[in-house]
Amino acid sequence: MGSTLDQRFAEAMGAALGPEFPESIALAVSGGGDSMAMLTLAHNWTHVWGVRLRVVTVDHGLRPEAAAEAEMVAETCAELGWEHATLRWHWDGQGNLMDAARRARLSLIDDWRGETRDVLLAHTADDVAESFVMRLARGAGVEGLSAMRPVREVHAGQGAPMRLVRPCLSMRRDELRHYLRVLQGQWVDDPSNDDEGYERVRARKLVARLEAEGTLTGPDLSAAAMRMARAAEALRARAAQVWNEIAAPLPFQRRGELLCDQSGFQRVERDTQLRLLSAALRHVSGTQYPPREAPLEALLDRLLGGGGGTLHGCEARIERGRIAVFREFAAVRDLTVPAAEGALWDGRWRLMRSVPSGLTLRALGEDGWAQRDRETEPPVPFHAARSAPALFDGAWLVACDALLRSAEGAHFDHLAFGRGHLDFAAFLKSGPASG
Repeated sequence: MGSTLDQRFAEAMGAALGPEFPESIALAVSGGGDSMAMLTLAHNWTHVWGVRLRVVTVDHGLRPEAAAEAEMVAETCAELGWEHATLRWHWDGQGNLMDAARRARLSLIDDWRGETRDVLLAHTADDVAESFVMRLARGAGVEGLSAMRPVREVHAGQGAPMRLVRPCLSMRRDELRHYLRVLQGQWVDDPSNDDEGYERVRARKLVARLEAEGTLTGPDLSAAAMRMARAAEALRARAAQVWNEIAAPLPFQRRGELLCDQSGFQRVERDTQLRLLSAALRHVSGTQYPPREAPLEALLDRLLGGGGGTLHGCEARIERGRIAVFREFAAVRDLTVPAAEGALWDGRWRLMRSVPSGLTLRALGEDGWAQRDRETEPPVPFHAARSAPALFDGAWLVACDALLRSAEGAHFDHLAFGRGHLDFAAFLKSGPASG
């Protein structure tokens, strides 16, 4: 006889967080069948382990029904005796909606969670299969086809990282809904789940057709994604090993960039080259997701040919036998913030001390470069220096590390995009976001 969902949930939680469980765990619950089943499973699990649950619902403001759905989750939590909070977000119309909503969701939850480290998400085996199909259609490689990880550490804010835990990855959507029906639980079905205007809905229906034809099943696709995840882990370890061998020393003035030996990079296999380049672009730009394969391959070919180019908000080029990856000036040209203690610029740099009022933080640019000391060679070349953080009084350059120009009280701390001072080899091993 197979294990019950409660047993499988307990095993998944033990593998992810045991044997010493935290005092509290957060759950992201939308009100859909998957997340409401996860809430019920977690509630029953706490009877044994005594962990306190904190539940959060994010209302993205995209559907009028969302507020009532959040209230339904709140009422269920009140019946079960758990804390619940509803967080609201409004899209500003900029960028891709789904990506913006995903980022906002993580950021809001991160701000809300306080000292609670672990946040449970209700992704299922069906989600893994659908993601596999979607990424296969985009031409993704091993990393992109890899299954979501059961546990992933993310740095959505400036505090301690939170851990996303997915205890339902071995469970199918129908199983979870059957579980709720048996226990007379409630949930809501989002009408957008039937809207074929969404890529995921089309993938879901394609998987259903494949299963109906007996060609492939959701578990088949999910198992393939799991095998890809194992391969990706080994490939990430290989990339980190190569980086430790070819990384070039990074001067203080070039924090936020990456430098490596050109000949050493050219000697390694192409997959590792692509992996290093993709991770470098993510690390320098601070983006969570990797660039698409086709433009990444094109940029690699230009670098191997002795040229360079821009991608993902970064520029890559050859510098005297080294490959340099640094922030693209066009990505920060118009980014300006008032200078004050704690001011954040480009999500990467924070002004750590107080400065006189009226100053501005922005990229060095050509006008700042023109104010350099002409008798001393700057430690950072022009193409990279112009995107460096600088302090201005009107048009007058006050401070910029890239030009060795400092001012009393001014001190920039490189935040590594909220990841602390995580070295690049460790960043390589952590891999890109998945799911």
